[in-house]
Amino acid sequence: MFSGLSALVVEDVTEEGRAIRVTVRTQGGPVSCPACGALTAKVHGFHQRTVADVPVDGRRVVVFVRLRRLVCSVLDCRRQTFREQVPGLLERYQRRTNRLTDQLGMVVKELAGRASARLTCALAARMSRSTALRLLMRLPLPPLRVPRVLGVDDFALKRRHRYAIVLTDAETGERIDVLPGRSADTLERWLREHPGVKIVCRDGSGPYGEAVRRALPGAVQVSDRWHLWKNLCDKTLAEVRSHSACWVTANPPRPAGMRELTTHERWHQVHDLLGKGVGLLECARRLNLALNTVKRYARTREPEVLRRAPRYRPTLVDPYRDHLRVRRAADPAVPVLQLFREIQEQGYTGSLNLLYRYITQGRAEGDRPVTTPRRFTRLLLTRPDNLRTKDTELLRELLAACPEITELSQLIRAFAQLLTPAEGNDTRLTEWIAAVRACDLPHLHGFAGGLELDRAAVNAGLTLPHHNGRTEGVNTRTKRIMRQMHGRAGFALLRHRILLQ
Repeated sequence: MFSGLSALVVEDVTEEGRAIRVTVRTQGGPVSCPACGALTAKVHGFHQRTVADVPVDGRRVVVFVRLRRLVCSVLDCRRQTFREQVPGLLERYQRRTNRLTDQLGMVVKELAGRASARLTCALAARMSRSTALRLLMRLPLPPLRVPRVLGVDDFALKRRHRYAIVLTDAETGERIDVLPGRSADTLERWLREHPGVKIVCRDGSGPYGEAVRRALPGAVQVSDRWHLWKNLCDKTLAEVRSHSACWVTANPPRPAGMRELTTHERWHQVHDLLGKGVGLLECARRLNLALNTVKRYARTREPEVLRRAPRYRPTLVDPYRDHLRVRRAADPAVPVLQLFREIQEQGYTGSLNLLYRYITQGRAEGDRPVTTPRRFTRLLLTRPDNLRTKDTELLRELLAACPEITELSQLIRAFAQLLTPAEGNDTRLTEWIAAVRACDLPHLHGFAGGLELDRAAVNAGLTLPHHNGRTEGVNTRTKRIMRQMHGRAGFALLRHRILLQ
């Protein structure tokens, strides 16, 4: 039970309610002087220390240690007397044994201040939140080392206001350092002070790429493949929305809604003013619209391009669509209340109002719910082998309605194959960019232009096995730490916790 006190002599153990009192003393052998190193066993006096030890049976343990004050045998030693220590068990000025401190250190490393204080009360090792933070800050950080493959990413301390840079070993996921701010100068300064990095994995950030080029001209920069795919997904959604006038015809017919009528009206107002020579800013003022909204209408050649398909969520009426279609085709004047009673007998548990809205929207006559741009984009970006049969058929019908989206689908499949690192992907990327330039897909042209601006890092990302996934995982765990702290701690404590994870 008290094996951790084997370096001492246990004289007495008594029970005092919710605590256990242990009286111990040192073994009494000669001790070396901390100043000159001479051995001595001459006792000058005794001193008692009260420390806490690991709880036993849910009760706290209080250890009373009797230490000796010894006299140095060397006459000219600067330490005439000194107090003996118990290395490995007690540290100077500490009120806890080393093994209790180690256990509490594991708690505060995970929970920090208030949560640690609440948990230690249940563990019979009570301490305050301030003590928990002091114990956390005393935990030694792992020695800083310079990895061969460095992962660089940033995270928000306060969104749109303050950020920080996290550096990791991209091969092992080990945290290397956390830097305040996210400027290129901060990263460049760290790289110059810690040379030795051979490969840097990063996202598409231009400032980080410039910082690496200035500090480490010979380092290989690797653009993260996940960010490349994410950028392509965003551009795909923009292309699908811009061509909604084509593929939306594959949806069930519907009357023009208020949003579509407003879109047509604003498009004609903007183009009438532009035809009279009115500038964009003046158009925004006259129509009481945002300048970016006026620019978007001005770039659109036809108002139909701005049409959006309605988004319907699955409802409780969907399983009874076939029954409603047959009944309304046989008797168009059948009352909705009668239909409500019929589907109730079949197991319908929804309300009459929900059925009214369902029929009024025309969803009973439709073959399927209306496809939204986001759903269409998801179908384009999903691996064909993972699509269900009905999704494959829907995708085939939507692609047949728009030749530009058909080309977009082929380009997406070709780029997805490049995301598996292999030799020759850089050459195939050149061919892919040429194919994009030959198509009428302006949003995808912008994506291809961004690849050309960072072509060396993109080539490395498509041919080398390195990536920034482990750094993104560190950022995810950092957000959990920040939620625990609720923004009430400073950067020093946050950096300490990140590096201890």
